[in-house]
Amino acid sequence: MFEIYKDKGGNHRFRLKAKNGENIIASQAYASRATCMKGIKSVAKHAASKNNFKAKETRGGKWSFNLVAGNNKVVATSQSYADRSSMNKGIKSVMTNAPKLKIS
Repeated sequence: MFEIYKDKGGNHRFRLKAKNGENIIASQAYASRATCMKGIKSVAKHAASKNNFKAKETRGGKWSFNLVAGNNKVVATSQSYADRSSMNKGIKSVMTNAPKLKIS
């Protein structure tokens, strides 16, 4: 489920939460709720292709990923995962849940 909220600076952001309440991905800041909704729709659209997920490993050995649009702009960023296998489960969860467009 997507959750829209306002950050400390008054900007709108979204995050996609798993059924257990954990954040899977989070967005950049948007000036309005309308542009935040466009970001959510972009995630739903681009989550359909595994090619839009860019994995990265930190120096500490943790893993995360970015979801990118067709123009290679980052649409959302994942949480940090302990290993690549867990990160891949996160990607699968985004691919499954983002297209449903459930918003709270």
